[in-house]
Amino acid sequence: MTDIYLIKIGEISLKGKNRSFFEDMLKKNITKALKTYGAKMKGGFGRFYLTVEDCPENVATETLACIPGIVAFCKTFIAEENIDSIREIVVKLAQEQIEATGKYDFKINTRRLRKDFYMDSYQISCEMGGAVLDLSEKLRVNVKNPDWDVNIEVREQIIIYGKTLPGPGGLPVGCAGRGTLLLSGGIDSPVAGYLMAKRGLKLNAIYFHTHPYTSEQAKEKVIQLAEILAKSNGGIDLYIVDFTKLQLHINGLCAPSESTILSRSCMMEIAQGIADKTYSSCVITGEALSQVASQTVESLRVTGSHCTLPVFRPVIGLDKEEIINIAKKIGTYETSTLPYDDCCVVFSPKKPVTKPNFERLNESFAKLDADQLILECIETTPKTYIKFRKSGLSN
Repeated sequence: MTDIYLIKIGEISLKGKNRSFFEDMLKKNITKALKTYGAKMKGGFGRFYLTVEDCPENVATETLACIPGIVAFCKTFIAEENIDSIREIVVKLAQEQIEATGKYDFKINTRRLRKDFYMDSYQISCEMGGAVLDLSEKLRVNVKNPDWDVNIEVREQIIIYGKTLPGPGGLPVGCAGRGTLLLSGGIDSPVAGYLMAKRGLKLNAIYFHTHPYTSEQAKEKVIQLAEILAKSNGGIDLYIVDFTKLQLHINGLCAPSESTILSRSCMMEIAQGIADKTYSSCVITGEALSQVASQTVESLRVTGSHCTLPVFRPVIGLDKEEIINIAKKIGTYETSTLPYDDCCVVFSPKKPVTKPNFERLNESFAKLDADQLILECIETTPKTYIKFRKSGLSN
């Protein structure tokens, strides 16, 4: 069975002469996500139509709800060129809306762009409104504040659809290049990655694992987060860095109060190296200003200086509640709060320095003489391709 979905865009429509680049990228991302079902895209100028074969509706809607660049979408039906065919579909959609909502105030929206059709927009709306009213005495036309509506568009074909579902908006993944995300098991970094994917970045992810000090459950937790993010990203390359040897090296040479910042500095250098290998144009972190000792202005200056690429921190100005709300929306919160600590927590000192002196910390970093260990991490870390999970992100 062939199903058709109407795809609506927002920000892409504001683009100028390069608009087709963004539209083509969105089409590519949609067809890739649903290629198992023979997905095909057509249309343009703000309205696209997706056709899929034998695709369960929940699979299509869950997938489309996660693809950046889509503002809204809905399943559509094509009517024959007569009022009886239109009426049959409208009544069916109205019955579905009543069953789904239990509400009875409705509106019929009609747009007749093809002037050769024998009824105008008002006549079609009146005819269909009457047909819907015949379904129940409880039904009432409410043009200002309906509980639900049915939309009819007379174009090259007669298109009819009911409830419109929201997409994430933003820009298509890949249109802004590639970025490398430092993905911990916490709440913040998955949110940061998702927000940058919405701005068009195709993500790689790096996780720093310190076995046996951090558990296999902690690693599996990060893989699960990557699987959730992969749904909006079209898959993710995950690099799990064996950080134990370098972490112990740092802790054996530095002052305990400086260990967190020096570890973060090493992580940034490793992220830079992996980003260069994967042709990433930036590094992304989940740092929020003043949330922890390593995220003060002074600390961020130190750690950021160890990466020459742009460092994007999309949650830098959000408070924890705002970040949690986004995490719940995108489906990462439950996984992020599983009780398995990453290396930053396990090796955190009791009294970390919060306002490090920039020159002093750079001297401490130089004394680590960790260049070879950092290079080993960059060169030996394997790549694992992460496919998206069956469920996760939602709007």
